[in-house]
Amino acid sequence: MEKVNLAEKFSRIQEAWSPKIAADLNGQQVKLVKLKGEFVWHHHEKEDELFLVVKGSIVIKFRDRDVALGEGEFIVVPAGVEHKPVAEEEAHVLLVEPASTLNTGNVRNERTRTELERV
Repeated sequence: MEKVNLAEKFSRIQEAWSPKIAADLNGQQVKLVKLKGEFVWHHHEKEDELFLVVKGSIVIKFRDRDVALGEGEFIVVPAGVEHKPVAEEEAHVLLVEPASTLNTGNVRNERTRTELERV
């Protein structure tokens, strides 16, 4: 049981779109990720996904609308909902999702991370 300093943990992350595990709880993981640019359209068949913006701003694109999130704001994307995160400038985002969640969901490409490092 150690406290976590988010700024310190984010300072260890160099690559955008490469989530790192910060903590585990009840089968869920708290992941930290830096976002910059556009991700891919994808969905998670069985997992909900929480995006909390710690620094900067992002847009979560859905097929029918866009949701802009600023610092201190979050959204839960329900399982099965197609989405695409976008960050015009670097943003620091905390994710809460089941440990089994693959970052690219139903898509496999160069941004897919199957083994996540811990920070």
